[in-house]
Order: sequence, then structure tokens, then C-alpha cells
Amino acid sequence: MQMLLVEDDMDLAELIIEYLNAEAIECDIAYNGSMALNLLEENAYQVIVSDVMMPKMDGFTLLENLRSMHIQTPCLMLTARNTLEDKLIGFEKGADDYLVKPFELAELTARIKVLAHRTQPPSSKIKISDLVLDLRERQAYRAGQLLALSAAEWQLLEILVKHSPAVVSKIDIEDHIWGGEAPSKDALKMLIYRLRKVVDSPEVSPLITTVRGRGVMIAAPEDQAQC
Repeated sequence: MQMLLVEDDMDLAELIIEYLNAEAIECDIAYNGSMALNLLEENAYQVIVSDVMMPKMDGFTLLENLRSMHIQTPCLMLTARNTLEDKLIGFEKGADDYLVKPFELAELTARIKVLAHRTQPPSSKIKISDLVLDLRERQAYRAGQLLALSAAEWQLLEILVKHSPAVVSKIDIEDHIWGGEAPSKDALKMLIYRLRKVVDSPEVSPLITTVRGRGVMIAAPEDQAQC
């Protein structure tokens, strides 16, 4: 994790950085708001921790500048003034969290990790054995090879993978693909057959299984044995 610490107290800054480094958090330091803006123009950070009272540019002014520049990096404000008015001003200007001095370094670290976790986008890729589904790009790979899928085949694979290793009922599949009943009696049966031909070629272990009376599932071989 990479974060920016904005703190004019050099002794406190050194103490914080030493503790965070031990927690595998890399930290750049700025001793005032102006220096912080220069660093933010050149680097991307997951979290910003900033003191409020600083020379040249205080923390609130820094925060205003960040948000006006459309930098939405989560920002935790450090302050010695434990008043509701100060906190409300900070939140109004775009602060995400507040910590009053003096504080425990363990609590600061925990709050930083929570803020960093909020900024992590959910993964767009789902992996089952050697099958990889890229939801953002709407592409699927088996053993590293791109699979050629029709729109309906993609929708079927998508619902199976998202529910893996659970069995998906045929009613749920039809509703997902066609918004209700299949257009013909054998439409789903033929679609499953075509998807199997693409995903479960003779060169690889089969992942798609029809569970009699329940529906269809896709799972790694070791998970199939449990159903």
C-alpha cells in the first residue's frame, strides 16, 4: 500500500512512518499542504493522512484543493482540536475520517487500512480451475486460450460461474438468459451442449455438470465430487 503523510512535526512524522513501514505500508512525507500538492500531481496514493494545523497551507485548505482537482483519494485528518465544529468543517470539505492527537499508532494503522480497502475495486475476474472469466471485458479463457462464445453462451457461462460451485436451477438460467421461459423446449438443452463443446474440449478436464432433477453447475473436479 502506498500512502501520503502530511505532517509538519518531523519527530511525529518519523515515528508514524517507522510504524507504518513495519506494517508493510509505504509512506511518502510532505511537511505542508503545498508540498503535498506537488507530490499528488506526480503520484497516486491509496490514502492521505494529513495534519490540520500546518504552515503555508493547512489541512482543510489542502483538502479543498484536492477535491477541486477531482482527487477523491480517502483522507484522514489528524488534529489536536477535539471539537465537533472542527470535525464538521473537515467532513464538509471532504474528509473521510478524523483522529484526535494524541493517538495510538495501532489505531491509526487500522483506520488507514479500512480507508484503503474502500478504494480497492472489486476484481472483475473469476477463476475456476484453469477457466478464467473476465466480467469487465466479457471474455473467457480456458487453459490460457480465448473462448469464442455467443451472447447466449456467455450469459449461461456467467450465471454458472457466479454461482459456482452451487447448482443453478434451469428456471433461474432461463430467467437470466431469456427473461422467462426458453423460446423452445430444447433451447436450454442445446445451449448447454454448445457451451460444453467450447469450455470442456477433449483436451481439458470437464467443469460443467448437469445434476439430475436440480440443474447445472460449473466447478473444479474436486468440488464436483461433493455434489
